[in-house]
Amino acid sequence: MKILVVNAGSSSLKYQLFDMDTESVIVKGGVERIGIRGSVLHHKWAQGEKVIEQDMPNHKVAMQAVLDALVHPEYGAIHSMSEIDAVGHRVLHSGGDFDGSVLLDDEVLKICKKNAELGPLHMPANILGIEACREVMPHTPMALVFDTAFHATMPPHAYMYAVDYDDYKNYKVRKYGFHGTSHKYVSQEAIKYLGRGAAGTKIITAHLGGGSSLSAVMDGKCVDTSMGFTPLAGVPMGTRSGDIDPAVLEFLAAKKGYTVLDCINYLNKQCGVAGISGISSDFRDLTKAAAEGNERAQLALDMFAYAVKKYIGSYIAAMDGLDCLVFTAGIGENTWQVREMICDKMDCFGIALDAEKNRLKNDGAIHDITGEGSKVKVLVIPTNEELVIARETKELVEA
Repeated sequence: MKILVVNAGSSSLKYQLFDMDTESVIVKGGVERIGIRGSVLHHKWAQGEKVIEQDMPNHKVAMQAVLDALVHPEYGAIHSMSEIDAVGHRVLHSGGDFDGSVLLDDEVLKICKKNAELGPLHMPANILGIEACREVMPHTPMALVFDTAFHATMPPHAYMYAVDYDDYKNYKVRKYGFHGTSHKYVSQEAIKYLGRGAAGTKIITAHLGGGSSLSAVMDGKCVDTSMGFTPLAGVPMGTRSGDIDPAVLEFLAAKKGYTVLDCINYLNKQCGVAGISGISSDFRDLTKAAAEGNERAQLALDMFAYAVKKYIGSYIAAMDGLDCLVFTAGIGENTWQVREMICDKMDCFGIALDAEKNRLKNDGAIHDITGEGSKVKVLVIPTNEELVIARETKELVEA
């Protein structure tokens, strides 16, 4: 079975074509600058990479360019579109209407459009990608895999906010959590690595990247996560503030003449480690600057590690213990300094790193960086969200 995985952004469209018999990637690529001058498609196949520059004013044209590349006689991977058995779409938000992945139909798409207001930065682009793909592949079954679905197992006391209960019922104001496909993949890989079934396991997954979130996973199911109603909540991120006293918004609005939308834009795009450091949202830049003595870069790293450490401690308390701590995503997989800072002085929880193993370069494999005497396994597991989408699409189509 061949499955095409599509991840549509506001001006981008990423894709991977999987052979699910071997779970291998046949080709992958992405379109950048959709609707912007200078649109380009990067198409990578076994023999190399093809760069295609053409005007792509919308997602439909971009999707057709992807399909044309897939069947191209020189650099394509299939002879005709009939070889694609299904398409899996990454979608940000289920709005609590779906607790798992679903096959696409008119009613499902209608619900997604209704929930677009819950994810205004991502959902419209996700829907554009779905509609564009549906238009050029009308007879191919499609599945929607939601970032929020893995967190649907959280109990009410974990996902509820202490707001008027009617606002929860009427407007769906609650914690949802995100990065669900990543948390699901690495937690399942951790369970395999531990060599036991999911029952009885207590795992914390730390997806640390431009956007960062942590999840507490018991018995293979999420019981809490750090992101909330939107991906703005939780630890400080590249340009996002993370958790903050909401009264700050009213204060800034008065001081700087901000509207509510200005405040949200500020917290999403001008804060985080970039705002603290004044240098960059890229942790490679921050660690380099901190090593050279830049105090604000060091402060940004300290704040990030401290926030992650606090979430780990709170989740250990919530689960009454911990078997395994997993680092993943861009920072979690590649920035050894941050892993070291987070795990420093965690002896009371039985967490210790092996300093030498912790500095090994990411080679795409699972790395066990557990230190001597550590009661908790500490792992670095490269995430694979696209494979999760392909697997769930395959399961739905076969069912």
